[in-house]
Amino acid sequence: MGFFVPPAPLAGREHGEVIWSRPLAGPAALEEAARNELVLYRSEAVDGTPIAVSGVIALPQGEPPTGGFPIVSWAHGTLGLADEGAPTRDGEDIARSLPEHHLINQAPHALLNAFLARGWAVAMTDYEGLGTPGVHPYLLGQSEARGVLDIARAARGLHPEISERLAVVGHSQGGQAALFAAHHAPEWTPELDLRAVVALAPASHVTASVLQGAKAAVTFPGFAFTPLLLTGAVVGSRAGATSRGTPIDPAQVLTDEAFKLFGDSDKTRVELSRPDSWGGILGTDQFRGDIVNTPNDHQREFLRQLDLTNPALKIPAPIRIAHAQPDTRVAIAGTNTLVGELGALGNDVTYRIHPKTSDRAGLGPHFGVLDTDSTDMTAWLGQHL
Repeated sequence: MGFFVPPAPLAGREHGEVIWSRPLAGPAALEEAARNELVLYRSEAVDGTPIAVSGVIALPQGEPPTGGFPIVSWAHGTLGLADEGAPTRDGEDIARSLPEHHLINQAPHALLNAFLARGWAVAMTDYEGLGTPGVHPYLLGQSEARGVLDIARAARGLHPEISERLAVVGHSQGGQAALFAAHHAPEWTPELDLRAVVALAPASHVTASVLQGAKAAVTFPGFAFTPLLLTGAVVGSRAGATSRGTPIDPAQVLTDEAFKLFGDSDKTRVELSRPDSWGGILGTDQFRGDIVNTPNDHQREFLRQLDLTNPALKIPAPIRIAHAQPDTRVAIAGTNTLVGELGALGNDVTYRIHPKTSDRAGLGPHFGVLDTDSTDMTAWLGQHL
């Protein structure tokens, strides 16, 4: 996939500059767009290294209004660590080989098409290390924020008809990423006018979930998140912005059995959830020693890095959070706590709980909230954009 391999040295000088772009068609494109473009753009890793990130920019139909099209930067949910699993690479091959992963990639399209129908441009990042070379630092907030914000800057660089008015919207991992992006926007992209942020079923308080899983003598598909979280924590422990103490050695965090699995974790989340992967290991067999009561130094740094992923942040724009009550992928209890934390920081927070959701794709209420919340959320965004 030559498009995703950046030139060396990396083109451009500023984060958010477009390296190259081309028209995009097929399953990864949005049907309501006047034009879809696959882009490779310049960003920056948390250690300051210039990197290339891939994504899609979609323009709405019709003429731009006075001041230009508002832009929504979309932050997607958990897909895993495999480059071929990135949203930009979704296609017939993925639909055949990983049909559930394909459905997950397609799940937000109805919502994103609704944004286009409102006359808003849409930018969709793959995040650092998904689609492009390098490691995807899962849930590392600063990394996600830069990917989400820089693609909005890239869109404006390609299309002057896009205004500086920005909203950030995300789901699951992307809900957490959206909150981090909104927090970092004033210093990272000060030229953008952040109007609102929406977090649907946002990831939060993952440390408690990991420790609970470590005590469970059962197998569980959700243990697929352990290698993702550890991958992000390792990057965070080695980056100046979030590091403290000894960089994490995964071999000192995991048991020998789990460390062997970790070496083969460059896969989609769907694959990692299978019984022949992390879905087949006992929770009690994941971590070396007693990570709950007497963690070693590497495990202690791992847990500290997980704490840093919690998106309880000061955010300079109105926030809307929505969650489905029956969500089993991201438990609503964490979001209830998060909403209280955000409010205690003085943020303007609107919270909507859905007792049930539609499930047209058969993916459950975690994804059903994308459809169920769409009308109310789009109206709320319209008031701010």
